[in-house]
Amino acid sequence: MENKNLAAVILAAGRGTRMKSDRSKVLHELCGAPMGRYPVHAARAVGADPIVMVIGHDPENVRNVFSSEKIGFVLQHDQLGTGHALLCVENVLGGFAGSLLLLCGDVPLLTPESLANLVEHHRTRQAAVTVLTVHQPDPRGYGRIIRQGEEVFRIVEEKDADEEEKRITEVNTGIYIFETPLVFDLLHSLSNDNAQGEYYLTDTVQMARDRGHRVCAVSVAERQEVIGINDRVQLAQAETVLRRRINETHMRNGVTLVDPEVTYIENGVEIGADTIIHPHVHLHGKTVIGSHCVIEPGAVIHDTRIADRVHIKASSVIERSEIGEDSQIGPMAHLRPGTVLRGHNKIGNFVETKKADIGLRSKASHLTYLGDSEIGADVNIGCGTITCNYDGVGKHKTIIEDQVFVGSDTQFVAPVHIGRNSLIGAGSTITRDVPPDALALSRAEQKNIEGWRLRERKKKTEDK
Repeated sequence: MENKNLAAVILAAGRGTRMKSDRSKVLHELCGAPMGRYPVHAARAVGADPIVMVIGHDPENVRNVFSSEKIGFVLQHDQLGTGHALLCVENVLGGFAGSLLLLCGDVPLLTPESLANLVEHHRTRQAAVTVLTVHQPDPRGYGRIIRQGEEVFRIVEEKDADEEEKRITEVNTGIYIFETPLVFDLLHSLSNDNAQGEYYLTDTVQMARDRGHRVCAVSVAERQEVIGINDRVQLAQAETVLRRRINETHMRNGVTLVDPEVTYIENGVEIGADTIIHPHVHLHGKTVIGSHCVIEPGAVIHDTRIADRVHIKASSVIERSEIGEDSQIGPMAHLRPGTVLRGHNKIGNFVETKKADIGLRSKASHLTYLGDSEIGADVNIGCGTITCNYDGVGKHKTIIEDQVFVGSDTQFVAPVHIGRNSLIGAGSTITRDVPPDALALSRAEQKNIEGWRLRERKKKTEDK
């Protein structure tokens, strides 16, 4: 969305002592993203540019986490209230003239639709200040909105409200849109002559009216959008709301979630139509899942690309891998980072892969470890096969060409190269390259001692 002359400031300086954490509050995650990213993305969705984040506690970590967002940062050295926090950005905005959207880094559930409504309301009324409000059935602890019609006269804090004002259910959310440079003129006139010794942003409302400017308010429809996160309980509550939104979006886009209440999909995951996701599945990071897939209960998938018609069976774990079309994984398989399945593959129960590139139609059905390996097309890996890729100092590669048949209980001691269409006998330990079309065997000679068990049993009986 393009929105000329709209800037945004996100207040994110607080430590959040009730979180009981060493980290800044805005770094705590919701559905796989730091809390502060949600207001940044909401502001960008309504066309705000520039976007500036006011930081204070743990500033270096906050800068590092949000460095990819292409936003500005301002350090609030002293925590002197919300008015002081906004004033800190005056120089950074470099003479910006237009509308200034003020958001809170710990209010992550506000939607772009509600922000767009706020901006439109502010501009169509030609207001100097517009306050986003919400109607709370129990307004205790909130600043009350004193207004007549659309215009706001002042915001009264609970401790200063009389009995009639305390009955007002419309309260301040702490989210505003101001006109600049007026707001900075107002902020320079603020006083900190109060019990907290802080500069209150709410005081700018009456100051603006006293100077003859219009102050308006618009209410958000859903109360949950303006929930502030102050402790771990509220963090979990917000996660539930956000997860429900994410899941509903996928379902409306044609994905079946068998039980959405216990399906955990992070923000940013992509899923194709007609895919079925069973309960207790966790989809993380930049995972992309194609169409007509089935993900069975308990699967955990991180940063993985999955093509169409893939079946992930129960309790499989997949990390930073690529899965080709029409493949089957699991149950209880573990695909570690760097695994690539080219398509039509079968990776069965208790199979583990790592940095394994596995060609078309190749399969490892059970109880196998394939690490640092390159496996061609139409290869059968027998049960109990191991690529011995680590010699205690470095990792080495196993290469298996097309159409190789690997018997059960085989160990490949890397580096080793297995030629096309060869057969590896069961129970072999392969330490040298195998040429194409060959049979490779590596077994100790079997020795049978007839009657040994009977003699041993008799000996034990006599000893008693």
